[in-house]
Amino acid sequence: MTIAIALNSDCINNLDLSPARTVIKKLLAEGAIASHEQQIRFDINYERNPDDPRELSEIPEVRLWFIRLDACYPWLLFLLDWKAGEFARYTAMLVPHQFNRTEGIQYNPEALEIFVMQKVFVLADWLKQLGIPSQSRIKSMAQMLGYELDDAFFELIDEP
Repeated sequence: MTIAIALNSDCINNLDLSPARTVIKKLLAEGAIASHEQQIRFDINYERNPDDPRELSEIPEVRLWFIRLDACYPWLLFLLDWKAGEFARYTAMLVPHQFNRTEGIQYNPEALEIFVMQKVFVLADWLKQLGIPSQSRIKSMAQMLGYELDDAFFELIDEP
């Protein structure tokens, strides 16, 4: 079941996270966060000039809202609907990139590497705290962004 978080210009321009907080708090209160894996999507209605060719991830105000959201919920990737493209859009909000007509989105390689590794560490710790098996989930996330993680890496980060 997909869960939509509706965002409008007012909440974005005021850095108001309440639409997301309301949904996330409810999911956390239910105590079964794993059952909501890959179910959240964002319905973004950001007013702009009809002649504005930018993608939402190229609008500074929209990106800033997502940066704030990620600072509050750095593990949110776990809940995003990857099949609906939310994972890629979320990543684009946080990682510098360019659009290429033939090749699609082109992330800054160094920024993407830092993003992936930060998310690996955050998700590994968070999922471990919740008692949710994480290695295959984290490997899948990294693979979506072009990274292969070795099993030995997980042994290293599982050390106390």
